Amino acid sequence: MRGIGTIVNVAAIILGGLVGLVMKGGLKQHYQDALQKAMGLCTIFIGASGTLAGMFTVENGVLSAGGSLVMIASMVVGTVIGEFFDFDGKLERLGEWLKAKASRGEDSRFVEGFVTASLVVCVGAMAIVGSIQDGLLGDPSTLFTKSVMDGVILIVFASAYGKGAIFSALPVGVLQGGVTVLAAVLAKGTLPPEIIANLSFLGAALIFCVGVNLAFGPKFRVANMLPALVVGVGITWAQMVL
Repeated sequence: MRGIGTIVNVAAIILGGLVGLVMKGGLKQHYQDALQKAMGLCTIFIGASGTLAGMFTVENGVLSAGGSLVMIASMVVGTVIGEFFDFDGKLERLGEWLKAKASRGEDSRFVEGFVTASLVVCVGAMAIVGSIQDGLLGDPSTLFTKSVMDGVILIVFASAYGKGAIFSALPVGVLQGGVTVLAAVLAKGTLPPEIIANLSFLGAALIFCVGVNLAFGPKFRVANMLPALVVGVGITWAQMVL
């Protein structure tokens, strides 16, 4: 069922937040680090499996590879566009601005918890790419992985900031739900299967980058690579027309 990924994600955030409120002490840092690396490893395999599935096909018992040129062109052009506009930097500055605004006022702890948790669980390639995969293909696996990660994150945030962090489930539901619905509408309407396949293929490559960042620390500015999805659609459409 399309949309189940977002539903599970919202439920995981609420559950993790409630557990955090009960704990009130937060997880020790070495537990947080270990869980993050474990989730990173899972994300790497999810991304790698999706990328390889898009590149390799079996015809008449023969394994053949394809799509590498589309991936290279999409990633190179898309990353150049993303670096030019610096989407990653803009997201970081937005987060700092919101945190600064949230620190003012009597109820700043509630607001800061809501803003901080919302930024962490909403902003990122997994939220966008996972929602697109769910809407286009009915594949919620990426959002399921994100749900586990968000649940652990909310345990930490809710224990530190209180119930405000739990309300981050609202923007997650709106953002991911909206992207999923839009993708589902496009899938039923005008998007050919070739474009859908390439979107999933390129999205899986970005998910792999997210997993590397989680497991080994920041290596890729994934937000700056998101335009590769749009470039990939353009290249595939041009190939079909020409």
